[in-house]
Amino acid sequence: MYSSLIDEVFRIAILEDIGKGDITSEVIVPEQCNAIAHIICKENLILAGIPFVKRFFSILSSSFSIQPDSLCFEEHYRDGDFIEKGDTIATLKGNARLLLAGERTVLNLLQRLSGIATLTGEFVKKVKDLPVKILDTRKTTPGLRFMEKYAVRIAGGHNHRFALYDAVLIKDNHIKIAGSVAEAVLRAKKSCIYQKIEVEVKTIEELEEAVNAGADIVMLDNMEIETMKKAVSIAKGRVLIEASGGVNLENVREIALTGVDFISAGALTHSARAVDISMKIREVL
Repeated sequence: MYSSLIDEVFRIAILEDIGKGDITSEVIVPEQCNAIAHIICKENLILAGIPFVKRFFSILSSSFSIQPDSLCFEEHYRDGDFIEKGDTIATLKGNARLLLAGERTVLNLLQRLSGIATLTGEFVKKVKDLPVKILDTRKTTPGLRFMEKYAVRIAGGHNHRFALYDAVLIKDNHIKIAGSVAEAVLRAKKSCIYQKIEVEVKTIEELEEAVNAGADIVMLDNMEIETMKKAVSIAKGRVLIEASGGVNLENVREIALTGVDFISAGALTHSARAVDISMKIREVL
């Protein structure tokens, strides 16, 4: 499923950025011209996205009526590697028009995914000595979720549910409709016998209600640290505990020290800065 989704995203990206053709390259670059290009790291980062770049060029080659294996892609680093400013990430050798047509989309992918990986790595480093897992959320770019969650994993983070269809997570609006935390949990348990039930709680009272109703995981939503500590003292060992809401690099360690099992941070994907990566033609063949 995910591979076909990614291919469709790439086809849309080609239509979006190239359309009927790269008119600048078509008038300047001879059709049979080959070149060598380097993808260069312009700041320290954790790399993510190389497999997707390779797949993108394979699809792009087909649209150029070029055999995919005619493009030589030599990676000098693997996803998850820490790379220093100035290092060459990969060397590409092939049709110059193809390289130039794919340049922007490839860089957008690498900059975005490596930005997520780099930020995730900073979060993970903050709590590396504590028994807690850093999770992502569904706050991702539409169409890019699989790749963005991959970037989180590459850097040592963990994936929360991928989508609405693969886990039960009862949130405030579900509780509003059901009438209470307990009623929402009971409805979920009745219909989802073989799935764990997670429920979002905002107060100690809601926490106790969720635990007593049989929830498997509780998400402490935007709780103050002292309230969170109390929640952990009540629920630890009875349910798994996740902290969420307003998590950043400044407070993630303090949250982890409360004893929660998981910390989910939307910032991993919605606030990651695109890192600086460029592509340069080094030689015309």
